[in-house]
Amino acid sequence: ILWVFVGFVFLLTGAVFGDSVQQDQPVHSEKEGDSVNLTCTYSTSSSYINLHWYRKHPNGAPEYILQRGAKSNSGDDHTAEFAKNKFDSRTDSSTTTLTIKTVQLSDTALYYCALWIA
Repeated sequence: ILWVFVGFVFLLTGAVFGDSVQQDQPVHSEKEGDSVNLTCTYSTSSSYINLHWYRKHPNGAPEYILQRGAKSNSGDDHTAEFAKNKFDSRTDSSTTTLTIKTVQLSDTALYYCALWIA
């Protein structure tokens, strides 16, 4: 059995006082073939926001995965081409969840969620 380890951190971009992002469970260990959900909880008074997900493999540069619009930006969604069949995300008024489908050893990385405020 191979295990895949994923950890994640959070970022705030364009944040104002009172905005916050927090990961719900910082480290996951999953068996190959399983799906994994990474969740960030966020709080902001801003209406025009996007939640972005990135990953960083060991010794690699950060890589954009996808974005989901929330609140007044609902529907402002984009997914990188490589990620379209591998990753999915749900975002509501206080959380964003990244799903990694059929996790493999090559998915071992540090995953970042970021709150972008327009």
